[in-house]
Amino acid sequence: MTHFSRRSLLIGLGSAAVLTACGNGLNSTGSAVIDARVDRTLNELYSNYPGTSDLRDKSVGQLVMPLVTEAGFGVGGSYGRGALRVGGASVDYYSSAQASIGLQIGAQQYAHVLFFMTEQSLQDFRNSQGWAAGADIEYAISNRGEEMSADTTTQLSPVIGVVFGQAGLRAGATIEGTKYTRIIP
Repeated sequence: MTHFSRRSLLIGLGSAAVLTACGNGLNSTGSAVIDARVDRTLNELYSNYPGTSDLRDKSVGQLVMPLVTEAGFGVGGSYGRGALRVGGASVDYYSSAQASIGLQIGAQQYAHVLFFMTEQSLQDFRNSQGWAAGADIEYAISNRGEEMSADTTTQLSPVIGVVFGQAGLRAGATIEGTKYTRIIP
């Protein structure tokens, strides 16, 4: 029989409350909710970073994660849900999850979009059991997306990641090491 201390019970309840309060869509289900968030996210991206429209036009698909919540205190993690768009329509839905350990403290939320620039990269993503973002992703935006050109970035990588809309008290957002898994909303 396992004995739980009062401290471990309180820590567990507190962690559950933090994740519930994050507003990252864990409790909202349905493709219509995810699609509405994806539409708003893409509108914000293309309005604030006009150079990303060129990426959209040259890509064969986009994985849009409208809201990813990341938190850490020594051990950390992130979670979000989004949609894969091909030809402007949602064809699949995915969750993203990441775990980390190390010197970290704080929480933040951000959005990200993966632009698949080749049919092969899109096919590899869709056929995988769980695709992990690695060092082969080229990051297109830091602060000045309007200066970006798809001609130069597509030569570097078949998948281009755009992280934007960071808010919170944790420095830096990265999607490297994030695992994407197909879900049924």
